[in-house]
Amino acid sequence: MEGVGQGSDDVPPLAKWKSDCSRAFQYYLDRSTPHTLRRWLGTLAVAAIYILRVYYVQGFYVVSYGVGTYILNLLIGFMSPKVDPELQHSDNGSLPTKGSDEFKPFDRRLPEFKFWYAITKAFVVAFLMTFFSVLDVPVFWPILLCYWIFLFFLTMKRQILHMIKYKYVPFDLGKKRYTGKKSGSQSGPSRD
Repeated sequence: MEGVGQGSDDVPPLAKWKSDCSRAFQYYLDRSTPHTLRRWLGTLAVAAIYILRVYYVQGFYVVSYGVGTYILNLLIGFMSPKVDPELQHSDNGSLPTKGSDEFKPFDRRLPEFKFWYAITKAFVVAFLMTFFSVLDVPVFWPILLCYWIFLFFLTMKRQILHMIKYKYVPFDLGKKRYTGKKSGSQSGPSRD
């Protein structure tokens, strides 16, 4: 009966180290959740480092095109409702289309935190890819840029038309504040 009751002492050191690192990473990821502005500033810094690396190396344009297309795909998920009103036939969870409909908050297909996390991971992976010369495919980059811009405008046009058709706005502009009537100054000249 040697195997009975040995517990967690049999865990290999590499697996324990991996588990500890994963737990620490998740801890800091969870702590960053409420700090939206700081998270996005960090992502902006990572993106700037990647852009500087691509500029310095003068290559990896296909990798950059791939990152741009991936981010465009994430943006579409971020701007789309969780349940597409075009495909939905029942009334459960649909977006309000008339003024008399009940207000339902916009529920995204891709939440903001997952959107941020995926973009940050994409830039980190793309940055690491710039250290492998096999991924530096020679290409005429202005063609890729023009194609990506064309793809961006076509995709955004389709998404904006979808937003207009089903009357939803994917951006939270904050809580509306009602101040009531303003106490205006007298319309006539004041007498002292």
